[in-house]
Amino acid sequence: MPLDYNQYIAEVTADIETVLTEALCQPILFIGSGFSKRYAKKPNWDELLRKLAELCPTIDKDYAYYKQKYNDPIKIGSVFAEAYVEWAWGAGKEHFPEEYRSGKFPKDIFLKHMISVLLREESGEPLSAELKAEISAIKNISPHAIITTNYDEIIESIFPTYDRIIGQQILRKPFFSIGEIFKIHGCISDPQSIVIGAEDYINFEEDHKYLSAKLLTYFVEHPLIFIGYGANDPNIKKVLYDVDRMVRANFQLIPNIYILEWDRGITASSYPARDKVLTISEDKNIRIKNITAQNFEWVFKAFKGDGNLEHVNLKLLRSLMARSVNLIRSDVPHKNVEIDFASLEHSLENGENFAKLFGVTHLDDPSKVNLSYPYTLSSVAEQLGFNYWSKAQDLIQIVTETKGFNIKSNDNKYHVALKTGRATDSFTHKYSQATVDLLKKVVDGTDYEIDK
Repeated sequence: MPLDYNQYIAEVTADIETVLTEALCQPILFIGSGFSKRYAKKPNWDELLRKLAELCPTIDKDYAYYKQKYNDPIKIGSVFAEAYVEWAWGAGKEHFPEEYRSGKFPKDIFLKHMISVLLREESGEPLSAELKAEISAIKNISPHAIITTNYDEIIESIFPTYDRIIGQQILRKPFFSIGEIFKIHGCISDPQSIVIGAEDYINFEEDHKYLSAKLLTYFVEHPLIFIGYGANDPNIKKVLYDVDRMVRANFQLIPNIYILEWDRGITASSYPARDKVLTISEDKNIRIKNITAQNFEWVFKAFKGDGNLEHVNLKLLRSLMARSVNLIRSDVPHKNVEIDFASLEHSLENGENFAKLFGVTHLDDPSKVNLSYPYTLSSVAEQLGFNYWSKAQDLIQIVTETKGFNIKSNDNKYHVALKTGRATDSFTHKYSQATVDLLKKVVDGTDYEIDK
């Protein structure tokens, strides 16, 4: 039977379901300008620069001239910033807030202000029923977090309960929570945060290694899908270069990273490629999973999984997690106090108990969760000599199939699930040294028994 698009949908959907089941956590969305163009008719980077050229009288040549001369949007951004300074201090004064001419702001603030003005403009075009269905489907994914290089506020309008974190605020944040939007290139709500010119990118590169270190756990342990980027986008390459350095994939397919690409030519008989090879540096290639579609609704529905944060009060959950971190970092700096989540769930049903639990209560016999279960799945794999968490998951699956017991099915000597919300799959999974010892026997082909 020849392959067709219905079979492609079925196979990709099944693959996503497997990855979500094995990861046992919500996916991360990494969103680019194609997303805003699709759902709000916002310009991409090239189109934005063209509009900026048309608006500024001191940019006296067609945009095509600058594109041909510099062939680098970052350099063009710097050139345009200089032109906007001249316009703002001359005939264009009425187009900019007076405070920007106080000397307290950098000279590129005028260009960034105009970017904010342009991106706030509404297209006036109503969304089709198809695109509305796609937005509804992506909302239902309830992603753990969203990372974006977009300046506009389209994502915030779709996920209004998520907490927005802009630019360098990410580096100052003491911990990552759930339900956050990381705007790594800035936001029109704070024009000065926008990353557009050469100097901005120099500063961004300085911060990138710290930003990357903070986000890498997301990239390697959560399902991750790129939406609104072309395969050769430098933002994708930068992320994947960091991932490859961490996991040393050696051209093996990265099992939890997808790129979603639009293709108007999809037909009922199409069967697009299921993976894609990307060149991420001069001598380095990487393989990730590829999803090609014309209508994205089925893709977003596939990523929904079983968990749903729709009815969880994310603001309360973030406050709870922040208070928990403060207990460790400030109130008791030399001793980590952990509680079992059955007690937490009970306390959440009773306001008085909840207040006591997170403020004044004293635990005489705290559990030693972090001591007894020190490993994530990635670190279990590392202990076994592997570079990626899925290798450890494969070994756990072998144990399940041969011994009839899934060590992740409950809390036991090998594994404990620490709940991070009320969604059915909102857990952090930790593993003991017994897990490492057990899986080492599986690797070595040594006989073993399960201690239930």
